[in-house]
Amino acid sequence: MIKQIINTPKAPAPIGPYSQAIKTGDMLFISGQVALKPGTGELENADIIEETHQVMKNLKAILSEADMDFNAVVKTTIFLSDMELFGDVNEIYGRYFDGDFPARETVAVRGLPKNVNVEISMIAVNKTNN
Repeated sequence: MIKQIINTPKAPAPIGPYSQAIKTGDMLFISGQVALKPGTGELENADIIEETHQVMKNLKAILSEADMDFNAVVKTTIFLSDMELFGDVNEIYGRYFDGDFPARETVAVRGLPKNVNVEISMIAVNKTNN
């Protein structure tokens, strides 16, 4: 299978040795996204609501670059700095889907890059070919 690197300036550039996403066949694997603003690298994290929205905007930009949207997402992983943030993150996250929710796990971790509070990764499948 061919491995295609997905990269868009509409999402933040990777801050390490990884790609924004990899597409292989009909599947898209998106690296964990944090609340970095595209182009500037500044954190958009005045509060957890703003931070979560920026993460979801970054994910949306990568999905779009791969000609997909949130309806194509089949699996997400949400990493939180504290489970106390779960309610707010869950509410914002849910607004980006049309009720066709993907499988998901949410875990609290000891630390995240740049000391952010939320990081989300996704797996999507191009449903037009199924």
